[in-house]
Amino acid sequence: MISRLRFWIRSEDGTTAVEFSLLALPMIMMIVGILEISILFASATLLEGAAGSSSRMIRTGQLQQGAMGAGDPAAIFRQSVCDYAIALIDCDDVVIEVREMDSFADFDDFAPEYDADGNLVSQGFNASGSGGRVLVRIGYRYEMMTPFIGPLIAGGDNALQFLSTVVLQNEPYDFNGL
Repeated sequence: MISRLRFWIRSEDGTTAVEFSLLALPMIMMIVGILEISILFASATLLEGAAGSSSRMIRTGQLQQGAMGAGDPAAIFRQSVCDYAIALIDCDDVVIEVREMDSFADFDDFAPEYDADGNLVSQGFNASGSGGRVLVRIGYRYEMMTPFIGPLIAGGDNALQFLSTVVLQNEPYDFNGL
């Protein structure tokens, strides 16, 4: 019996399996965390791209002149944002705010407003006219997918607020041509 016990104590057959079992959980958590952060940054980049691309419709006057089709300009703009950011962003959770400014110096007067849960509150949709200065703000609350990485990055509510802002001046699109 003692000889068998000495055999098990001296045996090194399972050391690799034991070492791997000790390191597997931290390694898997690190891999999942890297994937979560990658998706988070990809979502933020998609939102920025959607804001820039969709704002072009306002800047060129396509939206104001109805060149995008008949319908509500706010709904058309929202659809443009959703078409661009289709992969990682839930369009139902996107908040869009488009406001006219008198001058670029007024930007400080248009601070974003949030509700009690930290969600962006839209102040309306006014794409202005030819030569107008416009603030386009698009907000999205990104819910973390992993419960153990989310609190480390986003805090207790397990969500981050993405905010993309574009300030532009509309082109003079209502000129009388030759």
